[in-house]
Amino acid sequence: MPLHDRIIPYPETAGLYHLARLNSQWFWVDEPLLSAFIERWRLETHTFHMPFGECTVTLEDVAYQLGLPIDGELVSGCLSEFENLMENGRPAWVWFRELFGELPPQNKVKQMTVCYTWFHERFRVLSADATDDIVPGPLQLLPSWIFWRFSCLRPSGFNIFGFPLASRWVEYLPRNNAVDQRVVAARLCLDRLRVHNIVWEPYSSPEVAAVVHPEILVDEHHRLWTAVTSLIYFAAIEWHQVDRVMPQFGGVQHLPQLALNIDWLHAKDGRGGDRWFPTYYREWHQHWEDRHATVIPVDRVADPSPSAEYLDWWCRVAHRFLSPEVAF
Repeated sequence: MPLHDRIIPYPETAGLYHLARLNSQWFWVDEPLLSAFIERWRLETHTFHMPFGECTVTLEDVAYQLGLPIDGELVSGCLSEFENLMENGRPAWVWFRELFGELPPQNKVKQMTVCYTWFHERFRVLSADATDDIVPGPLQLLPSWIFWRFSCLRPSGFNIFGFPLASRWVEYLPRNNAVDQRVVAARLCLDRLRVHNIVWEPYSSPEVAAVVHPEILVDEHHRLWTAVTSLIYFAAIEWHQVDRVMPQFGGVQHLPQLALNIDWLHAKDGRGGDRWFPTYYREWHQHWEDRHATVIPVDRVADPSPSAEYLDWWCRVAHRFLSPEVAF
């Protein structure tokens, strides 16, 4: 959706204009590459399982890659009975009509959600008679994270970059042929990765510091506690268990603790007895409020990597390779 001049003040006020500005410039997603990584994503640990250990997208990555703030008040909503909890008890669809000037067709509505295809087609261009009341997780976070951390998977010819760091790949255009073969090739490439093939701390170089917005720069203490706590945004709750990806913060990876199981949170889909989030998820909201007390100390080393003890354990318990033996 192109940004009309009358819309720009809204994302500027919200501090999101730098991200919204990229809306018409986002690079194309390399779907085979993402498919190979998604195969290695484990819901029980919230990490990618690699031959050498675990890695994941942390809040630090969100800050650097997308330029989004990772500290401050949580943003929380609800799944159902929305209309009973809004100002003056007005139904949600009354708000929708006031904001966008019309209601979606019934076949484009499911509970409290609207079909994105219809919404995009209908409001792609700001109408001439729009009032000031009408206002408007990009998927590119993951491939940009991949390109920054795995140099062997990074496309060549993209040496100039700005902020947010995901803008480095604006002109990237992956091949769109032989998709199945490319998935197989990407899977094999990940199977052959070794511990030295990942850039554990891609944001520590002087060239990155030179382009990062000063409000996004985070020190060691900051990025530790923001990554260890729960991230609550809109209707999603994610848990970043930093003790499983210590090399990403400059430390040696030792045997991690058991992963925290939050399957019941991921199962929330707006049906059943779900209620107003600030009440229903009060315990999890409190985790975020108490984030300063959840700092994990890290003894920084010159060469962050898994310990020999960890690698021995990982080779015994992990499903390290996904390609058939004949591929090797």
